[in-house]
Amino acid sequence: MSVADYKENEGLPQADREKYKPWSYNLASTNLYIPRFTAGQKKWFAAVTYNGKKDKYARVLIMAEQTRTKRWEMVAAVDLDDKKQAPKIALDADGYATALDATSTRNVAAPLDVLRAAVTDNFTSGGDTTGKKVFTSSKASARQIKAHDSTVHKFGSRGTTAFSAATPEFTDSYALKTADGHALVVFAHTHTQRDAVAYSGLEILPEKKDRAWLGTANSPSFTYTFTCSDVATVPTTPGKSTLIGYTCRRTDAHGMTTSS
Repeated sequence: MSVADYKENEGLPQADREKYKPWSYNLASTNLYIPRFTAGQKKWFAAVTYNGKKDKYARVLIMAEQTRTKRWEMVAAVDLDDKKQAPKIALDADGYATALDATSTRNVAAPLDVLRAAVTDNFTSGGDTTGKKVFTSSKASARQIKAHDSTVHKFGSRGTTAFSAATPEFTDSYALKTADGHALVVFAHTHTQRDAVAYSGLEILPEKKDRAWLGTANSPSFTYTFTCSDVATVPTTPGKSTLIGYTCRRTDAHGMTTSS
């Protein structure tokens, strides 16, 4: 469970709360990728862990040393849609991976700001503005586009739903050189979803899973904030990137008491 999961769970009626299940990772089914760093560079490493029958499911993890506390924390955990999409990471003669700066076009064809804008566009426009131009077709991209397409008309003529980009809370990115010369890039984005009634006299009732933030009071509109971790393979020469996994959690929500 993430912090957001805990908060959402606490807002549910006792009978509906999910029982916490301790979790762990099997090191025998985990590949670690540790880059070389020089003095003063932020230290981090990646892991790809597998679980389920015949290691069916793959997850990318990022562990980073916190500058102030010097403690190591898991800063990203992203499930891949298909374990076969996990690229082979390039290793040097001593077994170290190579970290790349994903913000620079010297290292990747689509730098961080382009990737972040593209995944956000998958939600805000269904990928029609930049998402489909930056990314190839993939299960992960299709899921993001489906979230837009299946949500924006959910109220019919009685209301509207609009997704918007938001300033990301977590701005760091983590990238490793792959064996085929591309890059595996892990990053975060934030987007909002605003549900609103179409005319006065109507109100929206909070769903159970929203009550940790919204309580039980109806409102003419609600705005939800989602914080997401994304992972993509990105070419180093001109070409489309591929989104291979993402994980989103609701991290905030608020309503209003009168129509605007």
